[in-house]
Amino acid sequence: VQLQASGGGLVRAGKSLRLSCAASRSILSINSMGWYRQAPGKERELVAAINGGRTNYAGSVKGRFTISRDNANNTVYLQMNSLKPEDTAVYYCNVPVRLLPWGQGTQVTVSS
Repeated sequence: VQLQASGGGLVRAGKSLRLSCAASRSILSINSMGWYRQAPGKERELVAAINGGRTNYAGSVKGRFTISRDNANNTVYLQMNSLKPEDTAVYYCNVPVRLLPWGQGTQVTVSS
């Protein structure tokens, strides 16, 4: 399966964005999906994951980001609210338990 992230952009601090991750085939059999990000000069980190009906978040985004999935449309979403400049990064989706080749990601830039 190939995963393509989209929906990034340039926003001011405090605003919202919704990212989408479109899969090339059904994700019904993929129990766990995640959103990652990589800021300049930093390692890629997992910021949100959805495992069955349960969600987990990195401390830095908890309460601001929400991950969800639409199996009928083979899509995973990341709703990002109250964005901060430190959220600036390239965002990717992947399968945490068995990483697939990374796609291009989508750039999110938050200005102060």
